[in-house]
Amino acid sequence: MDGIRSIRAKSGTNLGGASAHNRRIMIDALRVNGALSRADLARATGLTPQAVSNIIEELARDGLVRSQASVRKGRGQPATPYQLVPEGAFAIGLQIDRHVTRTVIVNLVGDVLVQMEAKLPPGGPAQGVVVILDLIGKARHALTAQAPEAEKRLVGLGVAMPGPFGINTLYDDPWMMTAWQNFPLMDRIAEGTGLEVALQNDAAAAATAERLLGAAHGLDHAICIYFGYGLGAGLILNGELYGGAHANAGEIGMILALVPGDGLDVEPLEHYASMAALCKLLDFDPSEPELFAMITDAILRGGPKLDQWMDSVAERLRRTVQILESIFDPQTIILCGGAPRALIDRLVEKIEPLLPSIAERSRRYPEARLQAGLADPWSAALGAAAEPIARTFDPRFSAILKTV
Repeated sequence: MDGIRSIRAKSGTNLGGASAHNRRIMIDALRVNGALSRADLARATGLTPQAVSNIIEELARDGLVRSQASVRKGRGQPATPYQLVPEGAFAIGLQIDRHVTRTVIVNLVGDVLVQMEAKLPPGGPAQGVVVILDLIGKARHALTAQAPEAEKRLVGLGVAMPGPFGINTLYDDPWMMTAWQNFPLMDRIAEGTGLEVALQNDAAAAATAERLLGAAHGLDHAICIYFGYGLGAGLILNGELYGGAHANAGEIGMILALVPGDGLDVEPLEHYASMAALCKLLDFDPSEPELFAMITDAILRGGPKLDQWMDSVAERLRRTVQILESIFDPQTIILCGGAPRALIDRLVEKIEPLLPSIAERSRRYPEARLQAGLADPWSAALGAAAEPIARTFDPRFSAILKTV
């Protein structure tokens, strides 16, 4: 047979992979719980006290953890708590949307140190990437002014933009950024910044933000419905973000939904349930700088047209929640996104009562079946910044595998 036969097999690991995994387990425990002693860490992780001591000393040498003042508990020796060092690592997040780009820089514990935004020119990615690189450069300069050593501890740059990626569609489809996706954007950003760059859709980035700072913090099974210009879902399964075979998992906005009394929708769900649909209803320009304030004011004032739209969206999302619960069995579903707080809260209120599903049980998790999450135009950029931190430090199955 000519050529090399492709052999399908899972990647193995080695002692180095296991050691790296234990480091990540330790960092994750400190991020989720705050300061812990070595004894606390040994009990929580199942590692031996000696293994915990070795890892803590290694992390301290690397500038990632530090000790606090000793605390006496009972009659034994005083315990020394350890905590993450915020300035132990930094990461940049970049959100690219249809009209605007935003960048955020965070430290190891998720504190936002820099955030900036710029309007994207109408000329497409060739002109837009120039604006993006300039914005990142300004953000890095601002970071250096705050923390002169930060550049040496930058672990990467995460990029979030609307999906789906790599599907067949027309360039003039206003709902998809196909021209941007077919442009060598990641290569240009990597070349222009000198950093490792990773791309995810905006819903996945929002889910990452919820894990770091929001309602999914500490949860292993959560679905984040991202209500932005479009509609998507970030899937947190077994403590990891699930992207699917082509990074398009969670594209619920593409669903053709059936609503009682409304017939079969002939357009994707996000054409009805999204910020873009709301802007069209209210005749608002989505690139308007005061868009959030305008929508909030419209919601507070109400009116028959807006109320009817809210009821229709709530019915569609109610059924979407039931489907997601039935498929993924999450601890909770979180409605979040690049949308005003008033809109997210009102939708959560109107979606109730939820439809019966497998999530209804006498002994369910303390989390509500549906809850409001982050509602902020910066949430996707924040999640994009959290991705390089997670990629570098969070425990994940892929991190222990050997590169083949």
